[in-house]
Amino acid sequence: MPSELLKPELYSTAGTQALPGRPALLGGKCVCGYVFFPMQTYGCEQCGRDGDALKKQPLSGHGTLLATAVVHIHGDKERPAPFIIGKIALDDGPVVRTLVTDSPSDISPGQQMVTVMVPVGTTEGGQQLVDLRFTLTATPKG
Repeated sequence: MPSELLKPELYSTAGTQALPGRPALLGGKCVCGYVFFPMQTYGCEQCGRDGDALKKQPLSGHGTLLATAVVHIHGDKERPAPFIIGKIALDDGPVVRTLVTDSPSDISPGQQMVTVMVPVGTTEGGQQLVDLRFTLTATPKG
């Protein structure tokens, strides 16, 4: 069954040259060298340039776990609690906050994480709906 991305403006199933087998985050890079996520053209957080100075750049789905939080109370019935939010420093530079698939007892700061697509439902047309998460990597990057 074909899959549809829940948030195609934020990530892609296509990997990057550095990590071709893992989904990529759709970030950007300023002409000054600053790398950010998500892609936007409002202005660079480092130098202030905007518009054409900011170019799309896929970011590899690999990074280091900095911190986690377990959410126990949440009002969204489509994402029942508890679930884990992780703060991850991507190898490409930006720090992202994202959902993590692992158990809180299995993860700790400093561990290496990679992107993975997980099923989150189905579309009205019957396609599987997938979303990006991070999970522990069992093997070194690459």
